[in-house]
Amino acid sequence: VQPPDPAGIRVLRGHQLPVTCLVISPDDRFIFSASKDGALIKCKWEVESGKRLCVVPGGKKGSEEQHMGHASHILCMAISSDGKYLATGDRNKLIMIWDAATCKRLHIFTGHRDAVSGLSFRKGTHQLYSASHDRCVKVWNVAENAYMETLFGHQDVITGLDSLSRDCCVTAGGRDGTVRLWKIPEESQLVFYGHQGSIDCIQLINEEHMVSGADDGSVALWGLTKKKPLALAQQAHGMQGAQGLQQPYWILAVAALRNSDLLATGSHSASVKLWKCGEGFRKLEPLWDIPLVGFVNSLKFSAAGDFLVAGVGQEHRLGRWWRVKEAKNSICIIPLKRRAAAPSPEAPDSS
Repeated sequence: VQPPDPAGIRVLRGHQLPVTCLVISPDDRFIFSASKDGALIKCKWEVESGKRLCVVPGGKKGSEEQHMGHASHILCMAISSDGKYLATGDRNKLIMIWDAATCKRLHIFTGHRDAVSGLSFRKGTHQLYSASHDRCVKVWNVAENAYMETLFGHQDVITGLDSLSRDCCVTAGGRDGTVRLWKIPEESQLVFYGHQGSIDCIQLINEEHMVSGADDGSVALWGLTKKKPLALAQQAHGMQGAQGLQQPYWILAVAALRNSDLLATGSHSASVKLWKCGEGFRKLEPLWDIPLVGFVNSLKFSAAGDFLVAGVGQEHRLGRWWRVKEAKNSICIIPLKRRAAAPSPEAPDSS
C-alpha cells in the first residue's frame, strides 16, 4: 500500500452526534452508519457520490413499535454477505433486521438482557451472531426470524464480535481480559489471554488469525491455535495526558483487509494507523499514520481494499469520558492505492 494522501480523504457529514458503527455493502457501493443521535438516525450513503440515500429516524424510548428506527444508541451493525439483510443492535437490548436495499425494517429480535454490543453474519449464510453486555452470545436465523441458541462463558460485558464462513465466532470480553473463539456445533469455546486492559474491539483477518485492541493501548495478533498473542504492539497509538498522569491512547477500533496482511487501528490520538502483519503473523509492523481528529469508533476496509472507512465522533462509542471538541461527527473515506509491483514473468496480473 502507498502512503495515503490526507488531501484525498472524503468527509461525509450528516450525523449530529458521534458515529458509533458502520458497515460497507459487499459490493463496496454503499456505507451504512449509525450514531448516538437522539433521533437515532441510521444512514445509507453512496460511496461514489457521497450522497445520503436513506435516513431512518428514531424516536423516544419505548416508541420502537410506532416507527421504524431505534430509540437508543445504536452500538453495532452487520450486513449479510449477499447484501440482503442489515442488522443493527442498540443499548435498549434490541436487534433490528432491515432490508438493506430499501431500508425497510423487517423484524425485531428481543432476548438479550442488556445492550447489544456486537453483530456479525456468518459468511455465505443468513445466520447472525449477537453479543451483549449481558455477557452472552446468541445465534439467530434471520431468514426464518428464528432464535437458535445462547452461549455463556464471558465474565464481563462483551464489547465486540466477528465471524467468517466457519460455524464459529470470536468475541472480546472487555474487563474479563479474554478473547474467545466459540465453536457452535461442538458447543465449546477456546479462551485466549494477552491484553492487560479492557479488550474493546476484535476482527478476524482470515479463518486462522485475528486482531484485537484494548484500552491499555495494545494491539494483539492471534493465531486460533495458540492461547497467547503471536504479536503484541504496546502503546500502539502512543501516550496521552500530562507528565505523571500519562496513559496510553485506548484502541477503539481494529480492521483487517480480509485474507491479507494489512490492518488498521483507530483511537483518539488524531491519527488512524495502518499496519503490516509480518511473516507468519508473528510481527506487527507500523506502516503509515493517517491524520484524523476525533474518536475513531469504527473502521472497515472495502472488500476490494481500495478504501478504508472511519466512523468518527467527538466521544467514545460507549461513553463520555472525554470529548474532542474540534472533531467532526462524520464518516471519512480514505482512499488506498497499491504500490506498483514489479511484474513477475509467470503471473503478469498478480500486482
